[in-house]
Amino acid sequence: MAKWRRAGSRLPMVQASHRRVAAIDIGTNSIHLLVAEVDVQLSTFSVLLAEKSTTRLGERDPLSGDLSSAAIERAFRTLRHNRQLAESLGVEQIVTAATSAVREAPNGRDFLLAIQNQLGLAVDLVSGPEEARLIYLGVLSGMAFGDRPHTIIDIGGGSTELVLADGADALTLTSTRIGAVRLQREFCQQDPLPPQARGFLHAYIQGALDPAVAEVRGALRPGDVPQLVGTSGTALALAALAAADDDRPTVKLQGYRLSRERLDQLVERLQAMSLEQRRALPTINERRAEIIVPGALILQTAMEMLGARDLVVCDRALREGLIVDWMLRNNILGDRFSFQSTIRERTVLHLARNFGVDLARADRVAEHALSLYDQSRGLLHDDDGSGRQLLWAAAQLHTCGKCINISAYHKHTWYLIRHGELLGYSQAEHLMVAAIARYHRRSLPKKRHESWLLIDSRHQRRTVTAMALLLRLAAALDRRPGQGIEAIRVAPLPPGDDRGVAIELLPRSATPGEEPVDLNLELWSLRSCAEVVMEACGLVLRVLEPDRR
Repeated sequence: MAKWRRAGSRLPMVQASHRRVAAIDIGTNSIHLLVAEVDVQLSTFSVLLAEKSTTRLGERDPLSGDLSSAAIERAFRTLRHNRQLAESLGVEQIVTAATSAVREAPNGRDFLLAIQNQLGLAVDLVSGPEEARLIYLGVLSGMAFGDRPHTIIDIGGGSTELVLADGADALTLTSTRIGAVRLQREFCQQDPLPPQARGFLHAYIQGALDPAVAEVRGALRPGDVPQLVGTSGTALALAALAAADDDRPTVKLQGYRLSRERLDQLVERLQAMSLEQRRALPTINERRAEIIVPGALILQTAMEMLGARDLVVCDRALREGLIVDWMLRNNILGDRFSFQSTIRERTVLHLARNFGVDLARADRVAEHALSLYDQSRGLLHDDDGSGRQLLWAAAQLHTCGKCINISAYHKHTWYLIRHGELLGYSQAEHLMVAAIARYHRRSLPKKRHESWLLIDSRHQRRTVTAMALLLRLAAALDRRPGQGIEAIRVAPLPPGDDRGVAIELLPRSATPGEEPVDLNLELWSLRSCAEVVMEACGLVLRVLEPDRR
């Protein structure tokens, strides 16, 4: 029986194994609210609500540098709404951080004291390096770094954070006082910018970034080629603009890859536009259109100075970092790097649990699929190893579409995975997992299928086809609630026989007093896959009785 608790007399019930917390990021351009549900058992979290309000605290008094009364009023209105919204969702705590605009304003501390006294919100005024650390934690929770170092760039309204990190540590944490709002206010009085102003702004950005870039370069080991990761509004807006021009626009920007050449084209296009023309772009909102040019110039200049060939977008940043930091302080995470070591596994299991997947059966299907994978290399697939984890993820999630309708559930599964959150997977891998699960039953991939059209390269399509076939065979063995199969043996058919593969099923040993396990259902189901195996890879499938060799 699940235990429940109430966070207040009128608040929604929350399972005892789950805790709710809110994070508020008071930035130079906007205030972000994020409400997360933390799964204590999996040591992960899912986002219940995310809101953004443009408050422009960075529009300070030009003489005194104080936060303006209008900006303070906008901020108070937003924070009061955020607090009420978070409390209505039953959060146990609201963690709040303020960054560069409040940090630099002479009346910044008075502003925070007023928030404490009038709204009951304790705000942490974070330093530049601390802001970089929290951004790093946010990205760490949403991307798998592997063995490769990553350079994270977060372009805010008033500052730009540059972090060099790997899956084990943050090597540099830097903050530079250039941001999209700050540069717009100080250097972009004409629109479009004339060439001379563009050149001056580029040189100014280069000079401001130089110490941070030098620190990153100095911390790199010989031979290291870091992956550049872009977070927050500017990177997301540019990725959305690029994606809208793609032949197959994406529905999720997490993991979207933007080449330096493509970025250069976007910057040139944006610089030539008037404000009205930028506002007319469907992927950029009105307020972002005002500051996108200086933000894009910061990103372009940083890529040039770092020698980065492309940028990967991450939609997690400081507010998610506040959640991770809260989890660390509440002993829900042993350490921040546990997010890296198991990030893919935890996000898949979290999604499976949300969609009511029978986890015990999914585990068995995944075990069978990986056993087939390991034994059939050179027979049913020639994968280089990259498909194995995609196969495991698809096996865990292949029945999640049943929560919508059991009829054609594989199609519902594809939709749910595609639009779900799979942290640690690139955009391409995310689509591949969805397609592998989609093709574990019924027809093989067809050119007209949207799930197939979204797979970019021939290599990726070969991987999807091979992994989906293995998952189809593994799912065919899932014929009963309990375990019936002890092991699977795979071998090529003997020389002189048909070109094909033999699969033998070994039954689980019967317990004392139990009838011997009969695998007739599994054998029949596996034999029904013979036609698909022949169509997919031109091999004869021979299913051996348990007592045969």
